[in-house]
Amino acid sequence: MALIGQNLLESTLSDSKTKNIVANQDEKVKKSSLDQRIIVLLDKAKTLPKHAGCYLMQGKNGEVLYVGKAKNLKARVTSYFNNSAKTPKTQILVGHIHDFEFILTNSEAESYVLENNLIKEHKPKYNIRLKDDKSYPYIQVNFNESFPRLEYVRRPKLKKGVELFGPYPSGSNISQIMKVITKALKLRDCSLHEFNTRTVACILYQMHQCSAPCVGTINEEEYSHVLTLACNFFRSEKKAKATLEYLTQQMMDYAENEKFEQAALLRDYIETLDEFCQNSYQQNVELQHNKDLDVIGYYVGSEELDISIYMVRNGHLLGHKNFNFLKDDFLDNYEVEIKQILIQYYSQTEMIPPDEIVTSFKKMDSELFEQALKNIANYEKVKIRGNPRKYQQLLQMTNKHAQETQRVRIENQDSVYIGLNKLKSLLNLKDRPKVLECYDIAIWQGKSPTASQIVFEEGKADKTRYRYYHLKELPEGNNDFAMMREVFERRLKKDNLPDVFVVDGGIQQVNTVSKVLEEFNIAIPVVGIAKAREIAKAGFRSQNLKHSDERLVIPGRSNPYILNKCPSLMKILVYMRDEAHRFSRKLHHKAEKERVLTSWVDSIKGFNKNIKQKILQKNTYSLEELKLKSKHELRELFDLEIKHASILFEHLHAEEN
Repeated sequence: MALIGQNLLESTLSDSKTKNIVANQDEKVKKSSLDQRIIVLLDKAKTLPKHAGCYLMQGKNGEVLYVGKAKNLKARVTSYFNNSAKTPKTQILVGHIHDFEFILTNSEAESYVLENNLIKEHKPKYNIRLKDDKSYPYIQVNFNESFPRLEYVRRPKLKKGVELFGPYPSGSNISQIMKVITKALKLRDCSLHEFNTRTVACILYQMHQCSAPCVGTINEEEYSHVLTLACNFFRSEKKAKATLEYLTQQMMDYAENEKFEQAALLRDYIETLDEFCQNSYQQNVELQHNKDLDVIGYYVGSEELDISIYMVRNGHLLGHKNFNFLKDDFLDNYEVEIKQILIQYYSQTEMIPPDEIVTSFKKMDSELFEQALKNIANYEKVKIRGNPRKYQQLLQMTNKHAQETQRVRIENQDSVYIGLNKLKSLLNLKDRPKVLECYDIAIWQGKSPTASQIVFEEGKADKTRYRYYHLKELPEGNNDFAMMREVFERRLKKDNLPDVFVVDGGIQQVNTVSKVLEEFNIAIPVVGIAKAREIAKAGFRSQNLKHSDERLVIPGRSNPYILNKCPSLMKILVYMRDEAHRFSRKLHHKAEKERVLTSWVDSIKGFNKNIKQKILQKNTYSLEELKLKSKHELRELFDLEIKHASILFEHLHAEEN
């Protein structure tokens, strides 16, 4: 028996040594292949022109991995493949490059814009892409219309005869303020079509909230006067106070004439508007001019880089934008890539450009940035001020804001990069996972099973890539594992796979997905997120187990990872899971509603949607009870025409015939 055990041990050790030898040989072959590929790419790079342009690094299947720009294409592209020092991120990129293309431009400034367009088109994995889907609110007045009104818009277009006020920071109450001042000054609030077709004053006129210019109760000169007061309220603090004084006098006149209800209403309006003035003007940073400025500052920390943009309009600070990135993602000089990020920002943000953009760039870099910016629509006249003395205090404040924003985020472990890097560590990945996909199954009693696909990129939801799955109803009813298998068999046949798959569930769900990935020969890690009580059911045991704790189930790990140890990762994954729940149940409820409601009524030919809905809403009888009713009774019951009552009667008795 001992001899058998010894032989078994020797056999096991022999197999282990054999596997190690094979693995080492595979590594040598891969390294040799990579070295040969880099030599070929270096030789090709040496033939490139010494000219400004853009280059596109391509992967094994021709996909674009990275887009870059260069003043000298030959020197820049060659640096990727020679023996010069490289960052870990660049080394990872080079390991995936199989070929590259290039495009010449007339100047370095032009290459900035071309690079931005190529990044938008190809969405390369290794480029820093700015995700800013928020548009700014504006107030618009179109003086080309008769009796113009105040309009709340988010994507204004510059044109003659249109005045814009803003942009206002996201989350501001500017929409409410616009409505208040419209009512207070009795301005038109209806659309142009309603205004031109109205023959009788609407209820707002009776409520003393509109002067009813549509029916001629106010002339253009009088209306123009109150419209100017409304516009002045948004132009400057001094003019805003004049508007408030006018409204205060109106309130006093109402009170004197014993119109106390109108006076009280106007008093409330004035309080709201006065509070807005104090927040928008008196407490903001004031400059000694009325220019519109964007002030750009940045801070390079130990691990992350933050960019802050302060928006100064009409000499007052209205709001700011803040973006943060991981330092390791920068493959070029920080300022070079910051300029590219700003090009992305100004090309994708539908906002009215300021008069000047203030930066801490050197003079030469500022001129280059200005030339690049002039190739973007509406930015032809914008001036770039590089590190000007005039705005030093404001520039220092913007830089300080970037630094403090980063400090607060890091100290509170609120950075998505902390969470994604933790996931990288847990899964032993070479690079930080950027794209995560989460899946959830929704089913009740085996009916209308659905699944949702939720996509997060860099810790943020990308709702354009959310997907629904209608699943097959199984004879055995609820079978999460079979349905999860169906979802992934369908998903893996598509392109653009993520860096990590996340499933709602424990080790059994994770193993189910892992088997499907193995069958498709796809090496993408999969993890599960589950409550502690679900983990316990699956056989795991842990000390201090709290049923409310979230756990991350990782294949090959003896115990799940407790997510509250890394708040940043927990925030991302729990939000994904909750989104997957919401999305799958939304489709499930819709499918279940259709299944229930599209019963016997939906199969009646000759009925439109309205008639079917009327029958469903009014019906309280079973099919057997309806069959006992005459045509006349059916007509009375559902308020149908005689021909429709006849169709319904014939349908109910079709099986009998």
